[in-house]
Amino acid sequence: MRDVFHPSKSMPVPLGRLGYPLAILAVLILFLFPVKNWFAQEGLRWLYIALFSFLISFLLVRPTRAVARRQGIMDVPDGRKLHREPTPLLGGVAIYLAFVVSLLVNSILTPAVWGLVIAGTAVVVISVIDDVRPLPASLKLGILILAAGIVIASGTSLTLFPTRVLWGQVLNIVLTILWIVGITSAMNFFDGMDGLAAGLAAITSLFLGIIAFQSEQVFFGLMAAALMGSTLGFLPYNFRPGKRATIFLGDAGSHFLGFMLASLAVMGEWAEHDVVNLAAPLLIFGVFIYDMLYITVERVALGKVKNIREWIEYVGRDHLHHRMEKVLGRKEYAALFVYALSLTLGLGATVLLMASPPAAFLLIFQAVVILLVVTILERRARNGVPSSTGLAGPDEHTRQLVQTGSAAKAEHTIQESVGQ
Repeated sequence: MRDVFHPSKSMPVPLGRLGYPLAILAVLILFLFPVKNWFAQEGLRWLYIALFSFLISFLLVRPTRAVARRQGIMDVPDGRKLHREPTPLLGGVAIYLAFVVSLLVNSILTPAVWGLVIAGTAVVVISVIDDVRPLPASLKLGILILAAGIVIASGTSLTLFPTRVLWGQVLNIVLTILWIVGITSAMNFFDGMDGLAAGLAAITSLFLGIIAFQSEQVFFGLMAAALMGSTLGFLPYNFRPGKRATIFLGDAGSHFLGFMLASLAVMGEWAEHDVVNLAAPLLIFGVFIYDMLYITVERVALGKVKNIREWIEYVGRDHLHHRMEKVLGRKEYAALFVYALSLTLGLGATVLLMASPPAAFLLIFQAVVILLVVTILERRARNGVPSSTGLAGPDEHTRQLVQTGSAAKAEHTIQESVGQ
């Protein structure tokens, strides 16, 4: 007999029973002036902010999860989702609150920062509404564009084209909007597997922070540290190898993380007129860009989408993590593979800024080769991964027959496959 879903049994406290009280004690210690002053004197303010945001996020996830469960804001399984039990949403709200509190408590406030916070708040609000009651994709896209406009109005914008002429200003604005909306959407695509989106956000913010401190962009680096800590505080509840997640990011989390990461990248100074240095953020966000381009080309080539509206509304299991799960056999392996890919590209970006021009071009070429290998794996997964016997495994139709109880038909189908 199947066990009845019971939160208290299936949702143990992460990090043991002492994790939560120890986190409360650690926050109280960080609030002490001598402790805060020591971090500042040692040049470790970034670490203080990362620890603070980590602990606040870790402490907020449990009450946020309780609210989601009480209000019925749950992700209910269906045919295209990987989880099998109703799971609370709103994990992104805990990350958002921890991030904002960290900025306020540590006085990381400039007009540009306020612009990002206001715009990020708008994204979170509309996304929470979408988690409760799904909204039209066009409306969500409109809100994202509006939020990107707020970021631009606060003084944060790409400057790839001349700013002295009108056409250059217009192109910079358009490119900024496309970047922010594109990365936000890409992050949302990766929120389909336990721990994947949150882990990628932590890795991406880590490398943004490293490069920020390499180039002495202090506020940029501190914001990246706050975002990394907030995300890592959520991760123990969301990525538990061998066990299922106790809470999901929800659209509020994936949209907020994607939006903030994209906006932080725009805030950074990347030596706009140096083509090599401009490759650094592209490598840091390489996983997002690659997946977005790959699925777009494939869907158009295969006739799955014929216009922008169909592309926006299309929902499929053809993303990088879906394909890697087919190749590797387990969700955890797929998530770790994507983590490793993001880490590899991010490390290349940090070295890129210190390399000579010939070495930099070699690093870029290396990244292209790595992504080419990933493309080969994706095509292998799309065409069907051979089993250990060298025979093609059951196709999607056969798996559906098994799931719907048509065992005899499924067995007959498999036998036909073996006979072929």
